[in-house]
Amino acid sequence: MTALTTTAEATQQMSPVVRAPGEGSRHDVLGATHLYKVLAAETGGSLSVFEETIPPGIGAPPHTHSREDEAFYIVAGEMTFEIEGRSRPLRLGAGGFVLAPRGSRHAFRNESAAEAKMLVLALPGAGLERMFGAFDAAVRKAGAGMPPVEEIVAIAARSGVTVDPPA
Repeated sequence: MTALTTTAEATQQMSPVVRAPGEGSRHDVLGATHLYKVLAAETGGSLSVFEETIPPGIGAPPHTHSREDEAFYIVAGEMTFEIEGRSRPLRLGAGGFVLAPRGSRHAFRNESAAEAKMLVLALPGAGLERMFGAFDAAVRKAGAGMPPVEEIVAIAARSGVTVDPPA
């Protein structure tokens, strides 16, 4: 069986997915909310798409995915990205786009005073969905505070994501 055949078979098994604004399952990912527009299970495992709402001061520390490519499209607000190979952080507003291929170190943060929203695509998507679900469970278990950094790093590592230690 070729990769093309595998992709064609996965596409044949998919059904159209339609979600209204605000509709979809959610995860609390360390202060950001993920609203899933399509789940990996609905795409034969090839893709996950979520709307991420990021309050001021929230973001993802420098990290590297070994299994997924991530694409970020800024829908509203401003986000600051650190991307491997760039000498300076990059601040992008609505309409800005970043592709972080697997193996490339990246980070993002909302450094503005207003909430930001991004549409995020994970290819393939199932691993990150599981990781974000584990983050959500850790946040719920921690109650009002954040889970210990060691727990977050361990969850990420199980998902093939390396989180860089703080500088």
